[in-house]
Amino acid sequence: MADNANLLAEQRRALILDEVRRRGGVRVNELTRQLNVSDMTIRRDLDALARLGAIEKVHGGAVPAGAASTHEPGFEAKSALELSAKEQIARVAAGLVAPGAAVALSGGTTTYALALELAAVERLTVVTNSVPVSDVFEAAHRAGGPASTVVLTGGVRSPSDALVGPVADRAIRSLRFDVLFLGTHGISPEAGLSTPNLAEAETNRALIASARRTVLVADHTKWGTVGLSTFAGLAEVDTWVTDSALPAAAAQAAREHIGEVLLAGRDD
Repeated sequence: MADNANLLAEQRRALILDEVRRRGGVRVNELTRQLNVSDMTIRRDLDALARLGAIEKVHGGAVPAGAASTHEPGFEAKSALELSAKEQIARVAAGLVAPGAAVALSGGTTTYALALELAAVERLTVVTNSVPVSDVFEAAHRAGGPASTVVLTGGVRSPSDALVGPVADRAIRSLRFDVLFLGTHGISPEAGLSTPNLAEAETNRALIASARRTVLVADHTKWGTVGLSTFAGLAEVDTWVTDSALPAAAAQAAREHIGEVLLAGRDD
């Protein structure tokens, strides 16, 4: 029985390692569902893989070794994470937008989910540095939905499929919008909002500077994660829309810095 248990553990860890390498990162709660084992079992597996130097543990999951603060999974990899939470966040965030508003959406998979909701809102002017977000509005119009005016900033694509760099920054700084919906790699009381990508950090700073109101859209797993570059303090965020899986202590800590924290899935 012990040998079989050891073999099963080895097989399970091999599967986990394959997922980390293939997707660029995994979450504990996803692995528990996929492998039908307990949260504690997955955390032991991650501990074992980390001791071998095969992975690095991050808040809520793991990334390839050597990648904790500088690793940025691609758009496709991140699209598979926390799907339900992103949809709930998007529905609540969309309720903050009135027809005719000028809104900006940063790159990211949560802002992409929000774009799917906003595509039905009339007379929007949308500024974005995300090609996937821009494509959502174009596809919606072709399908008979409202015609939004979309300003795509231009720039160089980052691993997260955002357009960044001097071209994007200059375009953004010449504009003003009512509300910015901002994604992030990590959220921390000490480090604020952060990303592994230095150019993306600068572009996010430009977006915040051009917005009358900044709304952070990020699920609970981003809390406690710190990327290489900080681009905003929590006090620069007017509203954080997250999901109801955010621990109560984290919500309380966030409210000490952010004016409003909305928990999608609980009050929506």
